[in-house]
Amino acid sequence: MRTITRILTATTAAMALSGTVLATATPASAANRDGVCDTGEFCYYFNSNNQGSVSDFTGSVADYSTTQPTCYDFKGPGEGKGKCIKNAAASAWNRSSKKVRVYFNTGNTGTYQDFAPGAKANLNASLKNQNASHEFNPSSTTRTNMSFSLYAAAGSITCGFDGYTSTQGRHEGIDIARGIGSDVHNLVAGTITNVQFGSTGRAGLSTIAVYNAAANKTVIYLHSAPRSSLRVGQSVSRGQIIADESWHGVSSSSSAHTHVEMRPGRQTRASKSVGDSTLDNPNPTSFWNSQGYNVR
Repeated sequence: MRTITRILTATTAAMALSGTVLATATPASAANRDGVCDTGEFCYYFNSNNQGSVSDFTGSVADYSTTQPTCYDFKGPGEGKGKCIKNAAASAWNRSSKKVRVYFNTGNTGTYQDFAPGAKANLNASLKNQNASHEFNPSSTTRTNMSFSLYAAAGSITCGFDGYTSTQGRHEGIDIARGIGSDVHNLVAGTITNVQFGSTGRAGLSTIAVYNAAANKTVIYLHSAPRSSLRVGQSVSRGQIIADESWHGVSSSSSAHTHVEMRPGRQTRASKSVGDSTLDNPNPTSFWNSQGYNVR
């Protein structure tokens, strides 16, 4: 009888302990970046075929960062655990009820791949180990590429916002190139607040500043050759030709491009980039999207 009593007592204690554990456990649905791909999350895998360490998300992230301790990393067990996920993911599983878009660039720009709700797949050849941001429920609004709209012809982004890799400083705008002499079109209607014509060569920086009162933003163009008719106070329309691509303020003609910069408020000059470690302007992607442009 004493033996039975001891067994019952031990069993009761074990059940009580088990009840305590169950009562305080966090449900899977409440998990938040715990390295487990739960329902409602979008998950990256370090290896192809949904293998290796997992990094899980419940919302959009425009910049994963690249160094610890600030980067988004792989948290689950397996190969890759602890590594930053930027440019390191090979496959993904969308366990959310929303479409998720994976982008090549930060700021939800560049080449992308869509994952429908429930989709599980390897990242394509353009994005495998080349992922930089993702977006839940990406907009279906038709936009034109900013690089095309600037020239009304095929152009290319040569340096993105905060994209310096070999130049010291924080890049405050977006550099876009097509070729010397290409027509440069105004991207956002507004009033010219500054025109500096400049000249070719490092010392000859040119500037065109266009203030849009509705958005309370100024778009500033550098390095292009302003059309001679431009004047401060003049209204310029969207799509109007305002300059020709050149190399005003650039040391070599082979580096000709147009620097396009968005600044909050009414401005006349661009923020300092070269040699300046402070980033003064916010990421412009949302602004350009609101104006009907993809930043690519």
